[in-house]
Amino acid sequence: MTTFKTTLTGAAAALALSASAALAQNVVTVNVVQIFGTIDPAKINDYTEYMAGVNLYEGLTTVDGDGAIQPLLAESWEVSEDLLTWTFTLKEGATFQDGSPVEAKDVVWSIERLVALNQGPAYLFADVLDAGAVTAVDDRTVQITLNRVYSPFLTTTPILFVVNSDLAQENATEDDPWAEDFIANNSAGAGAFMLDSWERGAAMTLKAYEGYHLGWDDQSIDEVRFVVTNEEATVRALAASGELSLSSDAQAQETYDAIGAMENYRIEVYPTADNFYFKLNNQRPPTDDVLIRRALALATDYETIREVLLPGEPLAGPMPPVFADAFPEDVALPVFDLEAAAELVRQSSYADQVPIDIEMMYVAGLAFEEEIALLQKSILDSIGFNVLLRPEPWNRMTELASDVEQTPAMNQVFYGATYPSPDSYFFPQYHSRAAGTWASMEWVLDPEVDAMIDAARATADVEEQNEIYKALQRKLVEDQVAVFLLTQRGQQAMHECLQNFVYVPMQSFEFNFHTMKWVCD
Repeated sequence: MTTFKTTLTGAAAALALSASAALAQNVVTVNVVQIFGTIDPAKINDYTEYMAGVNLYEGLTTVDGDGAIQPLLAESWEVSEDLLTWTFTLKEGATFQDGSPVEAKDVVWSIERLVALNQGPAYLFADVLDAGAVTAVDDRTVQITLNRVYSPFLTTTPILFVVNSDLAQENATEDDPWAEDFIANNSAGAGAFMLDSWERGAAMTLKAYEGYHLGWDDQSIDEVRFVVTNEEATVRALAASGELSLSSDAQAQETYDAIGAMENYRIEVYPTADNFYFKLNNQRPPTDDVLIRRALALATDYETIREVLLPGEPLAGPMPPVFADAFPEDVALPVFDLEAAAELVRQSSYADQVPIDIEMMYVAGLAFEEEIALLQKSILDSIGFNVLLRPEPWNRMTELASDVEQTPAMNQVFYGATYPSPDSYFFPQYHSRAAGTWASMEWVLDPEVDAMIDAARATADVEEQNEIYKALQRKLVEDQVAVFLLTQRGQQAMHECLQNFVYVPMQSFEFNFHTMKWVCD
């Protein structure tokens, strides 16, 4: 055995929050640009929902700023020589937010619930966990037996959020055996924070759980207030009043510049592993033609987007070089070549339909995405396209992404690793079994791509795995499944009193407010 130790909107919102914030010692106010669609840990699936999840719930493990797996609810684990049986020993003293102990039965029930509901991150485990695969050996020991080698398994354990099974079952019914109604509206986890209030689409407040197993000190955050708004003026007003503690990372550059010039604020800039794409629907006209997809890539002004509209680093393919050993150095960076793009349009199967109608969908209200859309329209319309701009709320975008016939041809989407493995860039975005989510709006549906991803997941030989990933990236770039725009250069406005923010290369895990401190004179 191998053993590891290891929306409120407008200025009125700012004033309302300012009055109530004074009631707590260390209150932070954070703006987010997307709604919290759910807080159910078996259903969360996007950036904002994971911001809530990592504070309300905990997994067996967590991730540090280097992407390394660290103990959390599990203090240690062992894996069998065949890599199929994982045995986790739970930490003593960890409790749920009602004071009851976290036990092995809770882990078993939580994973069974995740697989049964088959939403959120369940697709990562559906084909590797059979019925009865997770068992409680005793109160502190959980055994998980995979039905095949799944090399990224340990890296996915931070998102196996553990639910208080006794509390959930007390609130289950015959028609709702998994307590979906209760867990949709209440926190039932062992996280550092408890749900205090939630005004759907506008605001959410979390309060510290005093019995949290990792403890607190005088500089710890007592309360987190999320304000849902993508209005740049509202964010600036929150900062001008001194209320804003942490901005989203999706503001217009003008907003960052304005807040950065205010007293008591700084702009944190940091590298990320989060990519920005034009996801192209490979199954619908006109982007079902690879020549059209290549033309769209050639007709993209990468430098203007990266340097003016959305700060970022050049991106050669679907994965940034964060996993260096799995990154193919021979894949060239994309270039802006309008003449070559126009020639590909002339060679395409849609040449006789010029001007070619093509929809571009983006998040309504995000200024930089609108600017990017307008830039692309001005360029593409000059080479034979008629770009139809389609701003939509994020929840509507995710709804459209579930149907190949409803997913527009071009879609502006951020995607970052959901778990710290190269697999996170490939399975959720490009495998046929993962199709139908906002992450997979390309609808690649390619048996060869599926086979390569499956082969990489099934081998324990790291060198072999890395060679598969390199070949896979070459194929995805050759097929131009998307336009690979940039790797985001993260930036957020922060109050000078908010300290200890550390970027984590796993979706929204940097927003664990227990690790942050409020340090003021």
